[in-house]
Amino acid sequence: MSFSPLAGVRVIDLTSSLAGPYCTQILAALGADVVKIEHPGRGDEARAWGPRFFEGGSVMFFAANAGKRSLALDVKAPRGREALLRLTGSAGVFIQSLRPGTAERIGLGPDELRSHNERLVYCSIGAFGRTGPLADHPGYDPLMQAAAGIISVTGEPDRPGVRVGTSLIDQTTGMWAALAILACLHDGGGRTIDLSLYESALALLPYQLAGVLAGGEPPARHGTAFPLIAPYEVFATSDGELMIAAANDRLFQAFAAALGRPDLASDARFVTNPLRVEHRQELVPIVAEHLARERSAVWLERLRSAGVPAAPVQDLAEVAAHEQTTALGIVQELAGLKAVAAPISLDGERVRYSAPPPLLGEHSGEILAEADYSDAEIADLVASGTVATSPESRAQPRPDAPPAG
Repeated sequence: MSFSPLAGVRVIDLTSSLAGPYCTQILAALGADVVKIEHPGRGDEARAWGPRFFEGGSVMFFAANAGKRSLALDVKAPRGREALLRLTGSAGVFIQSLRPGTAERIGLGPDELRSHNERLVYCSIGAFGRTGPLADHPGYDPLMQAAAGIISVTGEPDRPGVRVGTSLIDQTTGMWAALAILACLHDGGGRTIDLSLYESALALLPYQLAGVLAGGEPPARHGTAFPLIAPYEVFATSDGELMIAAANDRLFQAFAAALGRPDLASDARFVTNPLRVEHRQELVPIVAEHLARERSAVWLERLRSAGVPAAPVQDLAEVAAHEQTTALGIVQELAGLKAVAAPISLDGERVRYSAPPPLLGEHSGEILAEADYSDAEIADLVASGTVATSPESRAQPRPDAPPAG
């Protein structure tokens, strides 16, 4: 089965790093023809983020650019801009993540592009948003985790805050952008979308910010615990760690019984979740003492039999080898390497990327030919440095390439 609801929709992708490319990779997985515009000399900066992973660049680039075609084009050169305008004339979506004001300054703003294509969906991804005192400032994922308060609520009590260990803001922004683009396409196009990393970060803190806006104190750091539910955190066992989520009174009763302490469920301090949260400092040591007596596997069997949500804390090697990961078929081979496919299945079949991430300029010639450039014109653009191409054949992946992730 091939699920391609965006078949026939061309997306011009003038983004780099992670947020924009993650968005357009989602659109590619849904069938869009994503034309990735890259600088002919250096390409997307993410190609150089980390040691070389495959012939096209780093693992970061590999993980966010599957299913796309690469056109290495200098859009600031007059002939490069002309080529981009010609391509955009038949596109459904244009997405860019240039510094604020840059697109307009070089003639690639929404008004200019829609004068050539009135139904074009134009999407801008910025750092801090298009207005306000920080609108002109650059930004990356960890800066937003700091500026939006995520680091302030992440980590252990009485220790410095820490960055979330994934590119949470970039990927969230990419998903919001994809959602907005799909909505605009459904509405008939002709819209301008503005998103920013900062706004996406704020949207990840809805209940924390709502509490502060209502006059509450800024939330503290709670490690793996969740401040609104107890017990709802990681506990050590005799040979590992378990995340336990006794998220309501019924589950706590089942948890207490599985723990061998059914009396805890009737203890006046722990009868309801608000009381358990209030008396967390009394409850957690009792739970921790009992869980430390047995191995994780023993507790998992008991808790799952009792219907209590629990999971071992696994490293990524364990995750990659886990039978659940295998059963879902979410690992896909691309260019001889394993990658994480789209987290979507339709009618029981996994949605997969159609092609590996492109080499820099791998598709320059064919894309320009589709815009009615002759072979001679393409050769002239390449000779002038406005366009770059890559060898036609791909090198094989290095046998010592590290595993994805």
